[in-house]
Amino acid sequence: MSTVTISAAEVNKLRQQTGAGMMDCRKALAESNGDFENAIDYLRKKGQKVAANRSDREAKEGVVIAKASTDNTYGVVICLSSETDFVAKNEEFVAFANSVAEIALATKTTTVDDLKAAKMDNATVGEKLMEMVAKIGEKIEISRFEQVTAAAVIPYIHSGYRIGVLVGMNEAATEAIVGAGKDVAMQIAAMNPMAVDDKSVSEETIAREKAIAVEQIMAEGKPADMAEKIAAGKLNKFFKDNTLLPQAFVKDNGKTVAEYLGSVAKGLTVVSFKRLMVG
Repeated sequence: MSTVTISAAEVNKLRQQTGAGMMDCRKALAESNGDFENAIDYLRKKGQKVAANRSDREAKEGVVIAKASTDNTYGVVICLSSETDFVAKNEEFVAFANSVAEIALATKTTTVDDLKAAKMDNATVGEKLMEMVAKIGEKIEISRFEQVTAAAVIPYIHSGYRIGVLVGMNEAATEAIVGAGKDVAMQIAAMNPMAVDDKSVSEETIAREKAIAVEQIMAEGKPADMAEKIAAGKLNKFFKDNTLLPQAFVKDNGKTVAEYLGSVAKGLTVVSFKRLMVG
């Protein structure tokens, strides 16, 4: 049993640095014979233990953060998950998610594992994540992480951090293009298109949708050659409803998204997008 005297100031310092509870900090310092760095490691190990114990729990709440670089040529969107809505609405949790997104933006990491290995203050993102687990007592994880690089990347966060969108445009960022990008991002948040246009839809999806259409038409008694022609029309309707550029623009149903973008700047279009949603 350690006989080292632990001062309130030391406990408070450890608490401020790690965010752990007062009693946990006191115990960590006592178990570490007053060694501050060992106490931090003790708390991290506790966090890892908490995470392991809660590995079977589902983290279906959380927040989504979308950010772009200062020159608007690169963006990231991350989903930091929690078990409860109560934690997701906590200001410290949201601030931590924002900090992780800033690190992802600065380091340009491309995987969750690389992001967790990135430096954050005097530790790594993964270690800080474990500290949050230890403090809050819930399963917390970076569940999804995406990036977009383009001539202009516009980020958008919708519905109280529930949905995050990145839109990549083919023209460099100006006030008008950023405004158009935000409009399109809101469209993506609301309509959840599967791809930019029909050329971006996988061959597998196209084949499946066509097969379903042909089967439905033939079930109505139409001959096979006619079914093929009608299926082509149904496929075009599928693209119009489920891909971004041919969709009716939500702010003006008289235009498609492609037509709206063309009205902002000739040739302006979306080259890619990412959409993440909590849950």
